[in-house]
Amino acid sequence: MGQAVYRGPSLRLDPHSGSVDCLAVGLEQPFTLCADGLGERKSRSALIPARTRHQIIADGRILFHYLDPHTTLAGHLRDRMREHTPIAHFDHPAENDLIRHFQRDTAPDPETLFALLGTPDTGQPDERIRTALDILRAHPENQWSAAGIAARVHLSTSRFLHLFAAHTGTSFRQYRLWTRMLRMAAAISAGQDLTTAANAVGFASAAHFSTSFHRMFGLNASTLLAGGTRIVLATAEEVAG
Repeated sequence: MGQAVYRGPSLRLDPHSGSVDCLAVGLEQPFTLCADGLGERKSRSALIPARTRHQIIADGRILFHYLDPHTTLAGHLRDRMREHTPIAHFDHPAENDLIRHFQRDTAPDPETLFALLGTPDTGQPDERIRTALDILRAHPENQWSAAGIAARVHLSTSRFLHLFAAHTGTSFRQYRLWTRMLRMAAAISAGQDLTTAANAVGFASAAHFSTSFHRMFGLNASTLLAGGTRIVLATAEEVAG
């Protein structure tokens, strides 16, 4: 588990910075992507790199696909986008197919999404980084430190952090936060309340979770949940196809 898919109202997002790369697709009309160094740019599809502070202004429904760096899908998508800037990448060649499929009222289907996006290449992150990702995803509730994980994969802390950023496109701290968000989503889907789930996955409190969620996604978790929206977490098998 690592990929996440959201389809629903645009939700009037505040400026935010994601922990992993995100593919955005306007399902009913173009959206406006605002970011420093980019200004305002209208598009039907954009790949926004991790840790890029931005705001999406949209009307109607939108698709967000959050890309876990455990696979090479993000790099594959980046290569397929038709236009590249230092800030973001635009115009996926299959955006019309994506729009047609996800305009339907059926639940989002991760397998179909991966098929429409194209098969990722067979490359993998450095084995030591892949091991680190596995550890973080398996136990997001642990207070992992970069030094502790580096020791487990037989690297110095500085070398580990350099390799981690190079192979994942995000930071160790941000990916650790992402794994907790994924576990939170699973816990809430299973019926846990925010406070119980937040404590179980390593957040200091429900307030700590809410602040982190807003910084990452641009809205409050309670706003998202109140709208009855559904987030689909894809399995590793679905990612692999």
